[in-house]
Amino acid sequence: MNERTLDATPPATGSSLVSRWWARTDIRLVALLIVLIGLCVVGYITRPDAFLTEGNISTVLRLAAAIGVVSVGMTFVISAGGIDLSVGSMVALSSVWMTTWATQSYGVGAMVVCALLVGTGCGLVNGLLVAYGRVVPFIATLAMMASARGLAERISGRQTQVVDVAAFGAVFQADLLGVPVLIWIFAAVFAGGWTLLNRTTFGRRTLAVGGNAEAARLAGINVRRHTALVYALAGLCCAIAAIMVVARTTSGASTNGLYYELDAIAAVVIGGTLLSGGRGSMTGTLIGVLIFTTLSNVFTLNNLETDIQNIVKGAIIVLAVLLQARTRRRSSLS
Repeated sequence: MNERTLDATPPATGSSLVSRWWARTDIRLVALLIVLIGLCVVGYITRPDAFLTEGNISTVLRLAAAIGVVSVGMTFVISAGGIDLSVGSMVALSSVWMTTWATQSYGVGAMVVCALLVGTGCGLVNGLLVAYGRVVPFIATLAMMASARGLAERISGRQTQVVDVAAFGAVFQADLLGVPVLIWIFAAVFAGGWTLLNRTTFGRRTLAVGGNAEAARLAGINVRRHTALVYALAGLCCAIAAIMVVARTTSGASTNGLYYELDAIAAVVIGGTLLSGGRGSMTGTLIGVLIFTTLSNVFTLNNLETDIQNIVKGAIIVLAVLLQARTRRRSSLS
């Protein structure tokens, strides 16, 4: 037997190629895609005249854009072993502050910069409290949720602040290549978040801190600083979402971002990110956002009650957490 015969490997058969592809496939993502397709089928069956129209699809994507941007930041926080209950309130505060008369008088640039500074600042306060103040994330972000919403009410006087800057609408309500700018912003934030989590040192450190903070510290990671940066990143995402909400509604109000924390946590959890930290899936988060947005759209088109929709969302969250626990038990036993 010659050397060429020894080095030769049998050609891959069709079945072996399929088995290799299946082994590399994330079953959770496949299941989520099946659920999303199922919801689309239900929507088409129940409202064939409205569900698959261009206008309705554009509406679903615009609604998914803002909560999707918030969910990108929430993915980092939960992957790092934290939680953020204040995302909705930070959206509200950013939207109110950027739509005040003084800010609008300086134009679009001042409005955008104001929103980014307010959101990132609030997120950084959360991070400093958690990382350096040793406050439990649940308590720190709960306090921010109450105070940020209260400050938004104080600034706005509980009134809706209408945007009267024409250039703002011209920029953020326009279409680019036939697609709304808000959807392009969402796509850009998602692409940036996916790259940051999966292809950079920052993402690897985030997962390391969430998996085992003490081991990460011994490996040379500045856990406190990284935790503060993760919460600041979540605040930045909330600021971007606030700009998108103002662009969609042409107003800032203290009621903006209501229940965003519920929707963001739900999307992240059913997307496969562990609540205990250490594992995150940005693609799963994207599919989770689309699932909940499509679910809300199907309920709206069929004139179903909002309370039923919330019950279904709660049931989906519980099922996702139970599946996570079962998967972890199986992996620990294997």
